Amino acid sequence: MPKQAVLLLAHGTPETVEQIPAYLRNVTGGRPLPQEVIEEIQRRYTLIGHSPLMEITLEQARLVEIELSHPSDKNKNVARVGHPAIPVYAAMRNWHPYIADVLRQMRADGVEEAAVLCLAPQNSRTSTGLYRRAVEAEGLRIDFTESWAGHPLLIEAFAERLRAAWTKLTAETGAPVPVLFTAHSVPVRTVQATEGQSADPYAEQAKRTAALVAERVPEIPQWFFAFQSQGASGGPWLGPTVEQTLESIAASGAKTVLLQPIGFLCDHVEILYDVDIFFRDFAKKLSLRLERPESLNASPTLAKAIADLASQSLARLKHFH
Repeated sequence: MPKQAVLLLAHGTPETVEQIPAYLRNVTGGRPLPQEVIEEIQRRYTLIGHSPLMEITLEQARLVEIELSHPSDKNKNVARVGHPAIPVYAAMRNWHPYIADVLRQMRADGVEEAAVLCLAPQNSRTSTGLYRRAVEAEGLRIDFTESWAGHPLLIEAFAERLRAAWTKLTAETGAPVPVLFTAHSVPVRTVQATEGQSADPYAEQAKRTAALVAERVPEIPQWFFAFQSQGASGGPWLGPTVEQTLESIAASGAKTVLLQPIGFLCDHVEILYDVDIFFRDFAKKLSLRLERPESLNASPTLAKAIADLASQSLARLKHFH
């Protein structure tokens, strides 16, 4: 049988503020950005100190590897002995370790086929599609999971974090707290139907993830959905914005809101700056206290979800032999 592996794909993040201009050139495909945009992004990274996306992604890969090798183990901190039956690799589209470099390493390790998953559960041409093309360009036999926005274990992982934070916050405030779910916005033009191409499923999948999480935490009295982190270029972006939605929540008389990003699987600048600094300050000006649940990060339930998807993917590859 061909040697199999799992490849997890993420956005990537620079290690230092000085690397941000080169990193942004990767993000835009070489298209130059105004100097003030670069400086603003450098300011945001300086405020959060460091984006832990890389470290967390590698830890997620380690947990998935353990899950695939020892699915019945209750203690996921056990050390592995020898080489795992199914190695799990992580690669980044916009920074080191780049997808092409990791695929070369996989081939050097004898890997012949791989289950490939993007660590963005909702399928978008501007994210998932670009990752897929980058992997396919390297010629390895793969099975690519298009989307997993409604996977029961993903939903449960978000619900676990939400339930814990909501219960604590409601006890503190003495009243049930509304919830605002968010996902990263994209330019409207990238999700619209075009000649020969149907509408992108991203927006509907993001809203579906939010609805399923809310369903798992029925004690929540009211919930909202908004798109966050709209860009400054490329025409109109998906809304409603978080800012507009926070204004509506404040106008309704609420004094506290719990914001949970359901499009992100770990802490990084869009959470540590956009949510923890910018949105929190914006809410404060509206006399609204804004808190958020812990990100999924090293959630064992998330690792189980990814391992389940990878197992299905590897089985599909075996089926074609």
